[in-house]
Amino acid sequence: MLYSPLLLELIDALRCLPGVGPKTAQRMAFHMLDRDRDGAQQLARVMGRALEHIGYCERCRMFTEEKLCKICASTQRDPSQLCVVETPADVVAVEVSGGFSGLYFVLMGHLSPLDGIGPDQLGVDALERRLDEGEVHEVILATNPTVEGEATALYLARLLKPLGVRVTRIAMGIPVGSDLEYADEVTMSRAMEGRRDL
Repeated sequence: MLYSPLLLELIDALRCLPGVGPKTAQRMAFHMLDRDRDGAQQLARVMGRALEHIGYCERCRMFTEEKLCKICASTQRDPSQLCVVETPADVVAVEVSGGFSGLYFVLMGHLSPLDGIGPDQLGVDALERRLDEGEVHEVILATNPTVEGEATALYLARLLKPLGVRVTRIAMGIPVGSDLEYADEVTMSRAMEGRRDL
């Protein structure tokens, strides 16, 4: 055993972070212990406070310290449009684009029967209750373009259309600044399907 028990525990704990394997966790642990103990203590303090005080928005399920997140509490947003995304990081991605001024609903995942994730785990009942309030006229399904994301979007579309709201799917295709020759078949097909008038 090369590590002390506590050092091994620290390395194992760091592996809970996405994309952090054994070598990266070891490098992080060694860096914090050898070169940045003050930074590590600040990280531990902030992490403890964040875990204690950050919860979910009552309306959209985004991370927040209040009952409602800043987006849901804003009077400047369009309540008739609801963008459904998989994760809080997706909310940030849409917000950074600056192209959407409506509200959100965060599923906190996607349908994955093999992993035991069904509609109940995604809060679909809360989404339906939100639509029952009558303010939303369009639901924009912005799930990821993966097999699971597509299945989730199809499931939600079938479930929500009978509720009398317009259900749309975000367009997908060729990224700005890239060359057509490097696009795969599925991406090119989606780009053609999502075309619009100029």
